[in-house]
Amino acid sequence: MSVSPPRLRPVWGGLSLRSAQGVQERCLAFHSATVGPNHTDTSISKEFARNESAMNPDLRKERDNATFKTDLLTYILDGGAEKTQRRREIESLVISDPDFQHVDLNFLSRSERYAAAVKRSAQMIVKMREHGISDPEEIYCYKRIWNGREHEALGLHYAMFLPTLQKLGDPAQQEKWIPPAKTFKVLGTYAQTELGHGTHIRALETTATYDPSTQEFVLNSPTVSSIKWWPGGLGKTSNHAIVLAQLYTQGHCHGLHAFIVPIRNMSTHEPLPGVVVGDIGPKFGFDEVDNGYLKLDNVRIPRENMLMKYAKVEPDGTYVKPPSDKLTYGTMVFIRSMIVGESARALAKACTIAIRYSAVRRQSELRPGEPEPQILDYQTQQYKLFPLLATAYAFHFVGQYMSQTYHRITGDIDQGDFSQLPELHALSAGLKAFTTWAASAGIEVCRMACGGHGYSRCSSLPDIYVTFTPTCTYEGENTVMMLQTARYLVKSYTQASAGEQVGGTVSYLSEMSQRRLQPQQVSSRPTVVNISDLSSLVEAYKLRAAKLVEMAARSLQGELQRRKSKEEAWNGAAIDLVRASDAHCHYVVVKLFTAKLGEVGDTAVHSVLGSLALLYALHGITVHSGDFLQAGLLSVPQVAQASQQVKELLAQIRVNAVALADAFDYRDEMLNSVLGRYDGNVYENMFEWAKKSPLNSEQVHESYHKYLKPLHSKL
Repeated sequence: MSVSPPRLRPVWGGLSLRSAQGVQERCLAFHSATVGPNHTDTSISKEFARNESAMNPDLRKERDNATFKTDLLTYILDGGAEKTQRRREIESLVISDPDFQHVDLNFLSRSERYAAAVKRSAQMIVKMREHGISDPEEIYCYKRIWNGREHEALGLHYAMFLPTLQKLGDPAQQEKWIPPAKTFKVLGTYAQTELGHGTHIRALETTATYDPSTQEFVLNSPTVSSIKWWPGGLGKTSNHAIVLAQLYTQGHCHGLHAFIVPIRNMSTHEPLPGVVVGDIGPKFGFDEVDNGYLKLDNVRIPRENMLMKYAKVEPDGTYVKPPSDKLTYGTMVFIRSMIVGESARALAKACTIAIRYSAVRRQSELRPGEPEPQILDYQTQQYKLFPLLATAYAFHFVGQYMSQTYHRITGDIDQGDFSQLPELHALSAGLKAFTTWAASAGIEVCRMACGGHGYSRCSSLPDIYVTFTPTCTYEGENTVMMLQTARYLVKSYTQASAGEQVGGTVSYLSEMSQRRLQPQQVSSRPTVVNISDLSSLVEAYKLRAAKLVEMAARSLQGELQRRKSKEEAWNGAAIDLVRASDAHCHYVVVKLFTAKLGEVGDTAVHSVLGSLALLYALHGITVHSGDFLQAGLLSVPQVAQASQQVKELLAQIRVNAVALADAFDYRDEMLNSVLGRYDGNVYENMFEWAKKSPLNSEQVHESYHKYLKPLHSKL
């Protein structure tokens, strides 16, 4: 019998409003109602293991040999034990729901997958209302669990449409549009990208021309390349879209602004006059999402449908400028900040699957005549997976930092302080590119590390990859994102060189302005970097970033001195500029990972996290050794020493590898992977999964009688 849990005020986001004791009491009451009074939630093994005796003995041994308490690390990842408790409650709430048992999408057509996604989204919305889940972070958690590796039909309604209304709508617009959007009478998406332009948003061609005689905007797609292309939920789901268009009023173009455009009839869901809308067709992934196109032909909307919290158009057509041009792009900055955390989660899932499978899989020989070893014992397998495991942890902490930074700076913006907006824009762009590039490549390494079985959809690794890899191009193509960060770095470098103080993540440029970095022999430096000390490595990464920013700025200046235009000079220095941004982002990640260690009190957890942080930093040095050598920051013997220490760290981390993967706390229902099962019973479950293939519904397929049997008679 299912028990309806009591409605709770959210744990996340409101801890300051009540005592920790009150939180604990509410959590325990909720937990008892949800999963029963006898269930204890004190360890991940009790949460996940269906039957200890049925667990693969190799995985059991791995967990028994771990040197730290897995739950303590999980609490750090979640931001506290109370948040872990609440997340697990929500997971149990979702997974115990009969409606959560979705059909396997691998065996459905695209139309069936879309229909299943719409049904799943509708069910999810009702369930969240029934359970009183309204806190934004808890909604995000519930959605992530409910949808698993699949995508919901209303993803952009939550991620882009509502946040844009909240950030760019004035009070009257918020009052008008947010309530029907929250009750899903208004189903929205965010239409920015066009067929001909994506990341270069200033070149978008859709127009919104103000007509003062009717106080309306007239929206048009003047060219084929101006057709909106790619927005999720646009093809079949949404009845409204926030459209980014070039604003024309009183004969002048004022650049991109956001407009609320009805696209389908609220009763019949048929497209409105002047609106041509549809699905763009099959893609590399996201088969259940109706990514769409939108062509507008003299579509009129009221003046009040332009989002006017900052920029405005008066009834007579007078244009009122916003305090900052970048405010229009606030939703994109939000999404880019979120993507950093998504990079960590996607890579963490892939690492969990690959590491667990590597502990179960036995292959070949290390010593003749002895039993086949676990492939996790091979140094080459460790070298593939453990740096990625360290990267997943690093990106997790960076994601937390970006979320906190975004909310802090947007709070300042709401108070009229726009001073930190440029850095937020630059940092979110650079880290979005840095983390998604690394995670996308890392997921593919995890797939290949699982051998042939990693290619099977039952591993979940192909789905994780095709689901995640679009982040390298959506919300800003990564190379362009790096160049946007570089523009901020060069500007900050120029200011620091002129004696101005620059702060935030680029404060090191002011430090370096006092002593211009010049290549010099390590022997001539007053101190030599201690490659076993994280604080020394942070300093080395900082100096590397400063040197590459300086080199990029000088490269750009050199191009300009050749009498090239600014645009030509920028293109001529682009490789150096991207390298500078990459080095800056790498420094930020190493610094934040190292800083996180200062918050860890448990000695055992601190030790294992310290090993991961050291591996992340040293592995980066071995990969980018040329930069450190060229800048005179390390000697050749030190680089060799770093490579040797990486090997030693692999051996140190080996004993805790499975426990470190377990600490991410992904339930089997969320991983959806036969290879990454918590109990490690891979082969029997892989066989059971294969038997479910529709091709196995009959012993003799009709194609045999139609084509193969008569084939020999035709030859």
